[in-house]
Amino acid sequence: MRILLVEPRAQLPTILGLQRFTMLEPLELGYLAASVPRGHEVRVVDLRLARSPERAFRRALRGFRPDLVGLTGYSHEASTVKRLARAARLELPGARVVVGGHHATVAPEDYATEGIDAVVRGEGCMPFAAIVTRLAAGERLSGIPNVVVPDDGANREAASGWPRFPDPATLPIPRRDLWDARAYTSVWVCEDPARWHALFPPVAMVRSSFGCKMKCSFCVVPYLSGGCHLPRPVEAVVEEIAGLEADHVYFCDDENFIDEAFASELAEALAARGVRKRYFAWTRSTTVNRSPELMRAWREIGLDAAFLGFEFSTDDELRSAAKGGSVAANERALATLRSLGIAVHAAFMITPEYSRDDFDRLRAYVRALPPAQCSFTVCTPSPGTPDYDEIKPRIWVQNPFDLHDCMHPLTPTTLPLPEFSRLYARQVAEGIAKTPLRRASHPVHPWHLARVMLAGAAYRRSYENLYRDYPRELWG
Repeated sequence: MRILLVEPRAQLPTILGLQRFTMLEPLELGYLAASVPRGHEVRVVDLRLARSPERAFRRALRGFRPDLVGLTGYSHEASTVKRLARAARLELPGARVVVGGHHATVAPEDYATEGIDAVVRGEGCMPFAAIVTRLAAGERLSGIPNVVVPDDGANREAASGWPRFPDPATLPIPRRDLWDARAYTSVWVCEDPARWHALFPPVAMVRSSFGCKMKCSFCVVPYLSGGCHLPRPVEAVVEEIAGLEADHVYFCDDENFIDEAFASELAEALAARGVRKRYFAWTRSTTVNRSPELMRAWREIGLDAAFLGFEFSTDDELRSAAKGGSVAANERALATLRSLGIAVHAAFMITPEYSRDDFDRLRAYVRALPPAQCSFTVCTPSPGTPDYDEIKPRIWVQNPFDLHDCMHPLTPTTLPLPEFSRLYARQVAEGIAKTPLRRASHPVHPWHLARVMLAGAAYRRSYENLYRDYPRELWG
């Protein structure tokens, strides 16, 4: 069989603006490709890199003529995924189309539409391998765990309940030979950059574990992992990192260090193997405050920066999201990481109910923080969580999935949308200005500097014009 795996291109200007800073590998497709049994030909098409994505998709269909097309996507890409599925059906009526990814996991019923033959929920390697085996043998797709066949009533149970992560030891090493690694870069923040520090180095993405032990009320991860943290075998992670072409590694774990024994063993194994990379990882203030020596060990093997979910600037807001932390704990973690030479990506959330005073309060709080790379999202719960069920009756757009990028309010805003967008954009711009790279005195390549300035301007514009993504009658 010929198998074409496709990464869609987002439509929302906010996502396109973010991708000017960070364009990461289509790792999920690398995993799927590695899971395909031998004897089949696999290609990956990343439409994010195409100037005319739908034309590039049709060109790939005509040139490769796949027997199976696999599409992935987040909720804000679901309409695009459905459009691509219809295009594949028109171009190649005999080809089978399978969709997966986050949206397929949390809202499989939304993909019960023309052109889609099967919906994969949860981690896709084992289900996709089974799909390939069945199709190659001319067999039906009914009965494969975590696979929903839209027109098969007997398969409905696959759409109910939550699919669980498999044993991480069963996952293959993703196939990175199917794309050009040089196309994937990310702005790289650190506390003490070297002279002529590359602002946009090539970056590889690695996943060393699944799941999280916390139970934030807006997050779907605890449901998929059963409230557990599931690490991969240390040797497998070390082998993967050691084989990477890129010198910079972006971990995409839900929380890298919450299992201290695993994180410590991984750091020791990387050091013993002599692996020298630069790392960006995800953590929580509670983890940092509990285990500063673990963070020090990771700094010694190359940890440059860590994502820290501040979420809100008041304890009342943190309690409302069941975050399990405090403002003081966040600030202590920030200070600890910076004292170790680890830069911080401080992530904040706002809510649709924010008033002018709320924006001013957040602005003053962020201004008083030490240098950090700050980002701001709208608190947007994932479908299937208690918080999503709570807001569902108040959702004010016809298809909320189209705006489900964690940057667009899904429920009515207290402020008129244009003013909300303006204040939001102001906060985003000030957050960009707080990055440690702005405070460091070191020479930078002019092209890199121009690129980051252009990216910042485009990113801010996407927020200023955010209200234009809504029907005019909602502008207020």
